[in-house]
Amino acid sequence: MEGVNTTTPTTALVTGATSGIGKEIARQLAARGWNVLLGARDRARGEEVAAEVGGTVLPLDVTDADSVAAAAAAVPALDVLVNNAGISLDIADVVTDVDVEVFRRTYETNVFGVVAVTNAFLPALRGSAHPRIVNISSGTGSLTWSTGPNPQFDHVAASSGRGAAYRSSKAALDGLTIFYAHALAADGVKVNALAPGLRATNLNPRAAGAGGDPAEAAEGAVRLATLPDDGPSGLLFSWDGTVAPW
Repeated sequence: MEGVNTTTPTTALVTGATSGIGKEIARQLAARGWNVLLGARDRARGEEVAAEVGGTVLPLDVTDADSVAAAAAAVPALDVLVNNAGISLDIADVVTDVDVEVFRRTYETNVFGVVAVTNAFLPALRGSAHPRIVNISSGTGSLTWSTGPNPQFDHVAASSGRGAAYRSSKAALDGLTIFYAHALAADGVKVNALAPGLRATNLNPRAAGAGGDPAEAAEGAVRLATLPDDGPSGLLFSWDGTVAPW
């Protein structure tokens, strides 16, 4: 890690690593010579991405308890966990029109999946000399930016009631970031969240049509994954390295 002397390659797990920001994070970490585990629901797709960016496929569906348990059992040692897997089902819908089942499905991946994976891999992380957890959040989940100008998104979209399931799930993830940072401070685990900005990914149609380079956001995640031991914990960072408001 940057600022830390290591004698062996660092091992990192990136969930949802077969596309978008997760794929770029895996690519950049593999380029550093790290052992990168690409969390993938579809093994065949994972193998394709691993051949392209490097790393090893780890079958993992964050919404399936058996899948999470099997993946954790297969990874005895881990230095960095990047909770990147996420879904967005309601980006164009106003909250009053969203069926509660959309909230359930969104939270199952974006919130409950993060808790399940993080808790399952904590034994492996606690064995690391420099453990790091990076949660891929969203600037649209910032309550401050949702009630005022948002530098990552246009103000009208950010302050509307659209995308409430996705955005509130990311606000919940921000809260979890704080709680895990406090709970794991004594273990030396740095836990931070990243607001990556709108990127050209398959997360939703708006992102696919108007987003920026996923690699730029991935650089922000890599910075958090490579924090030195005196680095911050329990914060939400914008992709450019500045601290973002909750």
